[in-house]
Amino acid sequence: MNPILVDFPEKIETERLYFRPCLPGDGKIVHEAIAVSRDSLKKWLPFAVKEETVEEVEAGIRASFAEFINRSDFRLHIYLKENHLFVGSIGLHRINWDIKKFEIGYWCDSRQIKNGYITEAAEALTAFCFEHFKANRVEIRCDEKNIDSRRIPERLGFPLEGILRNDSLATDNISLRSTCVYAKVKVDD
Repeated sequence: MNPILVDFPEKIETERLYFRPCLPGDGKIVHEAIAVSRDSLKKWLPFAVKEETVEEVEAGIRASFAEFINRSDFRLHIYLKENHLFVGSIGLHRINWDIKKFEIGYWCDSRQIKNGYITEAAEALTAFCFEHFKANRVEIRCDEKNIDSRRIPERLGFPLEGILRNDSLATDNISLRSTCVYAKVKVDD
């Protein structure tokens, strides 16, 4: 199957949330969320280290939208249903269409943490991968020291398959970090 022909809904809904592909014009709201969340995000996510302008964030969103169109990466923005407030981002990355393998990544606006929004979104996106894309494998990878991020796959019943020791650099580009690999796989009938 040619991935570019794979359909994707306009939005995915949960009880409290909806998430949809990032779209041109989302730069201002995402920039604001990153700016207020920078201190908590920059420990774990390289994009939060450098302070970007609204225009730079918008350019990144447009590049992500092009990847969405090409079906090489799915960056999605999460909103509260009740008031359309931006909560954060979730996505499917490092996609392998031959294997039907997807990696879920996420971050949350620091003003919205501790509400279970990312867990709720990750649960829905995992189910979506298995139901809609007929996934064989869905992974969540995170820094071993990022306890809040690790709690999400653990709450969702993702087994920890292993820890890749000293496999990446921290966002300071000096310290070595280890990555936890959690995964759910399709259960053979």
